[in-house]
Amino acid sequence: MEKAILVNLAINKREKTEAEESMEELAGLAHAAGAQVVKKIFQNRPSISPRYFIGQGKVEEIKQIKGELDADLVIFDHNLSPIQQRSLEDELQVKVIDRTQLILDIFAQRARSNEGKLQVELAQLSYLLPRLVGKGIALSRLGAGIGTRGPGEKKLEEDRRRIADRISRIKKEIEAVGKRRASQRESRKKGPVPNVSLVGYTSAGKTTLFNLLSQERMFTSPQLFATLDPVLRRVTLAGGAYFFLSDTVGFIKKLPVELITSFKATLEEVREADCICHVIDITSPYSMSHEEAVVAILAEIGIRDVPILKVYNKIDLLAEKRDLLARNASSTQGHSFYISAKSGEGVDDLRERLLAILYRDLKIFFLHIPKAADEAVRSLSKWSLVLKKRENGDYLDMKIMAHAQAMAHYAAYLSEGEENW
Repeated sequence: MEKAILVNLAINKREKTEAEESMEELAGLAHAAGAQVVKKIFQNRPSISPRYFIGQGKVEEIKQIKGELDADLVIFDHNLSPIQQRSLEDELQVKVIDRTQLILDIFAQRARSNEGKLQVELAQLSYLLPRLVGKGIALSRLGAGIGTRGPGEKKLEEDRRRIADRISRIKKEIEAVGKRRASQRESRKKGPVPNVSLVGYTSAGKTTLFNLLSQERMFTSPQLFATLDPVLRRVTLAGGAYFFLSDTVGFIKKLPVELITSFKATLEEVREADCICHVIDITSPYSMSHEEAVVAILAEIGIRDVPILKVYNKIDLLAEKRDLLARNASSTQGHSFYISAKSGEGVDDLRERLLAILYRDLKIFFLHIPKAADEAVRSLSKWSLVLKKRENGDYLDMKIMAHAQAMAHYAAYLSEGEENW
């Protein structure tokens, strides 16, 4: 296990206030990547050093601590320029990586699908390419371990031109995947089944909620970025109504622009949703800043005019959960809910609200259709939600949800109701 020293620089009052939170998160990222944090170093100075990012004196301090603690990795809680990274490595004689490189490394470890691997490789190579400029130093100088793993590892010895060619090929492959995904989304949009996306800060509990709603058993973990590849499942609500639910990668502050660009096709699922559930870890001391970070990223990827429900999760860990659950009852028309995805508390209130939002323009109808009218039966699933269906002699009894105006051609088949089944 690599021994890591973490470094944070604050150049203004706001950054100084947020330094402890940011470093705590960086430590979680380092742990997720497989490193042991042996020291956290903070510095406040009015400006960034063009050469070392931090001051010369702080570099000397890190050099001394590195020797005392036998550290073999220094991680900066910021993005370093290629010159700063090279200068620090030359001076410290140890591998130096920045926040972006650390996050990309975690993504490289977690990607499982072909699409996810392509997206991570594109992000890694886009990040690494500028670092080939200048002295022409091979990327192998970084050595092994954190910051060097993943689909891009076998490319580390390639020259700039070959990496650029590889980036071009990956973009074409991802574009093809994006077109297939867009075609699938378009097909779903033409159908009557709505889509809901779960978003939230990493480790907020999205996948636990996804499993509860969809009756799935997707892997969950307290580690950051446990979910990377998007998952889509059908969720059935009370009365038989159903929708498609997607789980997405967790967001994080300072999310590398390379990842936002590479995962654009995946994030389109969020933009095209009929409703978004923003899952928030209410127990986190930084829940407010995490919530703001997710809102900022949603705005960055172009989320507009989509209903967003704020889902405050993990109330099972709070003493005042009864009071919070009481708020759900008074918020059935609102957009904030308090739940425990682990115990299920408050989730029924969330389901009721989703039902009201997703099907607000639909009504329930009961049909009694002759089996011989097979075309009428087949066309129903194209524009209505078929909730129940059963054979009744030469007829089919069906319970559907549809727009009232769409039922004009089915007036002759309308039945009195479910009690006649």
